[in-house]
Amino acid sequence: MYLEKVNSPADLKKLSIKELEKYAQEVRAYIIEVVNKNGGHLSSNLGAVDFTIALHYVFDCPKDKIIFDVGHQSYAHKIITGRRDEFKNLRMPGGITGFENMHESECDAFSTGHSSTSLSVGLGLARSRDLSKEKYDVISVIGDGALTGGMAYEALNDIGASQTKMIIILNDNTMSISKNVGAISTYLGKLRLSKRYKALKTTFRSGMDGMPIVGPSVVNVFERIKSWVKGQFWTNKMFEQFGIKYYGAFDGHNLRECIKMLMQIKKIQQPVILHLTTHKGNGLYEAEQNPEKYHGVEGKKELSKKYSEIVGEKLNEMIAKDEKVVCATAAMLSGTGLSVVHEKYPDRCYDVGIAEQHAVAMCAGLSAGGYKPYFAVYSSFLQRAYDQLLHDVCLNNLPVRFLIDRSGAIGADGVTHQGLYDISYLNSLPNMTVLSPANGEELARMMDWSLDFNGPLAIRYPKGYTLDGKEYVTEDPLRWEVVHNKSDNVYVLAVGNRMLDIAKNSLCVLVNARSVKPLDMYFLDKINKEGNLIITLEDGIVSGGFGESVLSALNAVGKVCRVVNLGFEGVCDDLSVSGAFDSNGLTAKNLDKIIQEHLKV
Repeated sequence: MYLEKVNSPADLKKLSIKELEKYAQEVRAYIIEVVNKNGGHLSSNLGAVDFTIALHYVFDCPKDKIIFDVGHQSYAHKIITGRRDEFKNLRMPGGITGFENMHESECDAFSTGHSSTSLSVGLGLARSRDLSKEKYDVISVIGDGALTGGMAYEALNDIGASQTKMIIILNDNTMSISKNVGAISTYLGKLRLSKRYKALKTTFRSGMDGMPIVGPSVVNVFERIKSWVKGQFWTNKMFEQFGIKYYGAFDGHNLRECIKMLMQIKKIQQPVILHLTTHKGNGLYEAEQNPEKYHGVEGKKELSKKYSEIVGEKLNEMIAKDEKVVCATAAMLSGTGLSVVHEKYPDRCYDVGIAEQHAVAMCAGLSAGGYKPYFAVYSSFLQRAYDQLLHDVCLNNLPVRFLIDRSGAIGADGVTHQGLYDISYLNSLPNMTVLSPANGEELARMMDWSLDFNGPLAIRYPKGYTLDGKEYVTEDPLRWEVVHNKSDNVYVLAVGNRMLDIAKNSLCVLVNARSVKPLDMYFLDKINKEGNLIITLEDGIVSGGFGESVLSALNAVGKVCRVVNLGFEGVCDDLSVSGAFDSNGLTAKNLDKIIQEHLKV
């Protein structure tokens, strides 16, 4: 077992190429074993094993800095850099994270989680090296999917202009999470063809040279048309026009070839791109055949529907009824539930790639053109488009509907994916309305209601499966609703199904505070009485959140009741939702403690 012999990059360098190839097979098997048990990102990591081994064979980590864009393909990197045994607890409470994390290992040069950032971070590290007159290499690994994000081109522009020495590894597997779309995908396809062209030319020439009389004349004809063929494949190499030396495309699963090329480009004293073609899911037939399905593998399965499934079904229904309804996502067709919409209505469902800023501004344009756009997006990714939310949508008061998945505590994906900040930043936006459904049925009703809503609207809901149970009957989503009445003077205003679940057995008047913004001031005025306790429960940060909005609104009219705000404080890196709730006092036990203390007074 070579897996057990490698405890650091230094151990890796002792192996021969054949031994490295066997080690790669063992690493893949180990990743498959752990991910099947714990969940995680499978296909992307299987595709990155070989070139990651090559990187650590050629470079010296942690002295040399390796930054993985997004970071969800860094499992082999973690295993190589002394975390092989800890990898068994991947994404588990107390275990290691699924992304690069500076606090986890000195071999993780930067904490990552979002796309299209590695080039900018790499340039910053390279400039730090040069300013400090140090000697080390900086390697940024970026996928072809991340090149649909505009930030990558801002970095390429700066890298090429400055000519700062750094190495860019383009991991080209033709996918981000969903299949890549757009002109960049087409362009990279031509670069892949250039590799086939070079191989074809070599084979053709060697075959023709061996043929008497006819062979040389055919080769001469071939030479005359070569410039035209080459032009079809090789002209306008975008990266070299940026001023960055380009090498590729090479087989990212050929260890010998990867090591040879890395050793060569390591010597170059200018920015360089090494283009590697890989296969997502490499080594596992099911993942190779369906890399999108195996991008993120879940642990246990539930019987109820996911919120994202309800979104997809409802959008299909709405598009069929209303010719003005359109929808968009940013490389997350499957994750947000829009795959079924895209299959049925490809001309009304737009996947714009990893480009949230563009998506929001485009939806603003669709709305200005008289259409009814819905943008389905993860909470932590929407925050990347804050300026477009403010400038393009809200200041213009345009009816763009945001379907915000993965809101609140996210669990195993860690600190970079938490959806804890959406209420706070959405609260700050003028003209924005924010709703949080109590279950899947209420989500579907809110989507129906949103069709004719004339302003910016966000509907936020957590990852995963809806809760079965109470049917909420209030038709107006801007009004709050009493779920149960077990007290005369304690009111719990709960945002979303997970907060309602925490308070379901408490001695209180439990309120489904479905409208986060605007607040139901009619309801608040009624309970603003001396001796009353109002507890706000939200799956987000307290600062700028729902609870502070309630407190501010009551202060504005003359608060006489007592208010307690429960939510998150700052950063959350818990790898389980229950652990995150427990750490922040969002538990039935803590809620009941606060209620009992009030009742004793």
